[in-house]
Amino acid sequence: MRILLCDDHAVVRAGLLALLSSAPGIEVVGEAGGGEEAVVLAARLRPDVVLMDLQLGPGMDGIEATRRIVADAAAGTGTPTGSGSGGSGSSGGPYVLVLTTYDTDADITRAIDAGATGYLLKAERPEELFSAIRAAAEGRTALSPPVAGRVMARMRGSVRPALTDRERDILGQLARGLGNREIARALFISEATVKTHLGRIYDKLGVDTRSGAVAVAKEQRLLP
Repeated sequence: MRILLCDDHAVVRAGLLALLSSAPGIEVVGEAGGGEEAVVLAARLRPDVVLMDLQLGPGMDGIEATRRIVADAAAGTGTPTGSGSGGSGSSGGPYVLVLTTYDTDADITRAIDAGATGYLLKAERPEELFSAIRAAAEGRTALSPPVAGRVMARMRGSVRPALTDRERDILGQLARGLGNREIARALFISEATVKTHLGRIYDKLGVDTRSGAVAVAKEQRLLP
């Protein structure tokens, strides 16, 4: 299985290269430090799997790079040259396996919508990474357990509790980039009340950061 690494941190790429070199049947054929470079190398090297980080610094992010690599593959410009006899990478590739630290619903949804075959968290054990790579090389879905849980919840049609009017107000102020003290002043409430509402908003949206809340709110059209 021919692998292309895409991560903007050279130390991370070096660690992955050393790790994957210890796995039988896996060969790293290239490294990219950014999205644009990953798209070019994927078309030129034709790997079976692209290990893609989401946050890549300035320039094209991992989501857009994934979208372009998948589009090139669909157009027939990214067909892998994998020589395995078991059908690995025999059609439809290269496949993109996201490898990241981010596990918000918004990130997962955007990656899957962009065409990622799998979504793995960097906290997983090496054995899980090897297994996910093999699955991705065959075009099979590979998800970290926490990610799979979120995806299944969405597929079952689970509906989060609706936001209250006050929570929507706070979310709107959050989208404007205001801090807790500024939100409190704008809405004539205490900072403690703002923090309480933010905690409830995070729980309902399945996020744990302010940026994550705004991203999901935009995705679900919750903002005024």
